[in-house]
Formats: sequence, structure tokens, C-alpha cells
Amino acid sequence: MSLSTERKTSDPLKEIINGLNTASRESGGKLWRDIAERLAGGRRRYSSVDLGKIERLCSDGDHVVVAGTVLGGGNLGKKVTVTALRVSKLAEEKIKLSGSSVKTLLEAANENPKGTGIRVIR
Repeated sequence: MSLSTERKTSDPLKEIINGLNTASRESGGKLWRDIAERLAGGRRRYSSVDLGKIERLCSDGDHVVVAGTVLGGGNLGKKVTVTALRVSKLAEEKIKLSGSSVKTLLEAANENPKGTGIRVIR
């Protein structure tokens, strides 16, 4: 069963949802399908996560996925890879200052199609 993106008006968002769905289908992994379902639903299903929460819940070397927006509240002292639909400018600056990296959802899905070793933060 494919996800319906008819109600979505943003073409880049439709591409992301379809790309995640394709990665999930081809690899048999459920992680990217779950993220695609959240993004295909209403905006109320999107997550907004501060860097402070990522700092508390993760350890060095983790790969973190947020099905929504990463905001700049708090500090990040650990080296993690952050993947999200959107990252605020302040959050991106703080992530890069800590030596961490930022990836798009499609980049992460292409590099790790099965979604192994990834933490989803809501």
C-alpha cells in the first residue's frame, strides 16, 4: 500500500516522502516507512526537537533522525549525525560547532537503507 501525498502541496516534501517509501520498500526496513508515514500525515505528527534533548538522549557517534524540525534550544557537546526534515539556522550552527554533521532524510536513507543503528527522536 503506497502512501498518499495528494494533499501535500510542497513538491520537495512529496519527493522526500516517496524517496523514503522507496528506500523502505527496496530494503525491507521499517524505519524509513515510519518516517514517511509521519511526514505524509498532518503537521501535528511532525516533531520539534531541541538540541538539548538530543544531548540528553544520545551518546557520541549516534545517528539521530527527527521527523520534523531540529531547533537551536540548548547546547550540543557530543559528536552525532543529525538527520531531519528541517534544521533551524541556529541549530545548524551549533551542530557544526560541536563537530557533528547534518544530513537530509534522503541522504541518510540512501546511505543506510535498512535504517540500522539509527535513533529516532520525537
